[in-house]
Amino acid sequence: MRQIKDRQKARLEWRGRSRPAGQVTRGKTAHNRLRRVDLYLLLAERYLVGRGDGLFANGLFVDVGYGAEPFTTLESAARLRTVNPGLPVLGVEIEPERVAAALPYADTQTHFRLGGFNVPLFPGEQARIIRAFNVLRQYEESVVTGAWQLMGQSLLPGGLLIEGTSDPFGRVWAANLLRKQAGGELLAEGLLFSCNLRHGFHPEQLQPVLPKNYIHRMVPGEPIAAFFHQWQQAYRETLPYRQWGARPHFVQAAQRLADMGVKVDLRPRLLTRGFLWISFAGMEKYLF
Repeated sequence: MRQIKDRQKARLEWRGRSRPAGQVTRGKTAHNRLRRVDLYLLLAERYLVGRGDGLFANGLFVDVGYGAEPFTTLESAARLRTVNPGLPVLGVEIEPERVAAALPYADTQTHFRLGGFNVPLFPGEQARIIRAFNVLRQYEESVVTGAWQLMGQSLLPGGLLIEGTSDPFGRVWAANLLRKQAGGELLAEGLLFSCNLRHGFHPEQLQPVLPKNYIHRMVPGEPIAAFFHQWQQAYRETLPYRQWGARPHFVQAAQRLADMGVKVDLRPRLLTRGFLWISFAGMEKYLF
């Protein structure tokens, strides 16, 4: 009876709102699959996570497409609240039954709503961060920028959209980073790669998890293919560092990429944890 009431509640919350934009995903997920996404946010976007001035006082963290079970949303809420205890968190799913299954886990700070790329925010709500992982890979490439724009409409100025793909256990993933500008436009800042260095490191591990706007462009003549060629070259040239482990090898390969002219974020706190961020500032050749 409780499950029926939750399903009815999920459907009622849809009434009077725009129909969710998107398609139902397979919904497969696993505990801690997106742990390293949360780690990146705590390392590189700590100010944004904790920011409490003005509209950010109630700025939400939004998890779009959390899947058949709300693991990722609940785990992110716990991690990010170590920095911002009052952080409101919203899990969004396009399948009513999935929302109904998540509603028993809701509380005054954690919400689950029926929706899609047109994020289901109530009047007065805006998002500081929107995460959409393992969602857009099932779509045609032509849909990607439109989905970004829809999600971006819900972001506060300075807010972040992180959209990407991970392997089933979150050991490797790649994501687009897009920032909401003061004028309302959404700017692609760069491409972020994540590699759990406890399981080794090779650039080829990251190719299968490229976001939708890159995955079909790994062919000669495409900028993303040229980048991976450079990364593999940097990997080979720094192989002697592998004798000390994957971590120093990863760091030195990143430094070698920077020497080649790739605009890489060389902050040790990112590199030593297996995060490689390529900035698009002055690197338009890597733009999607």
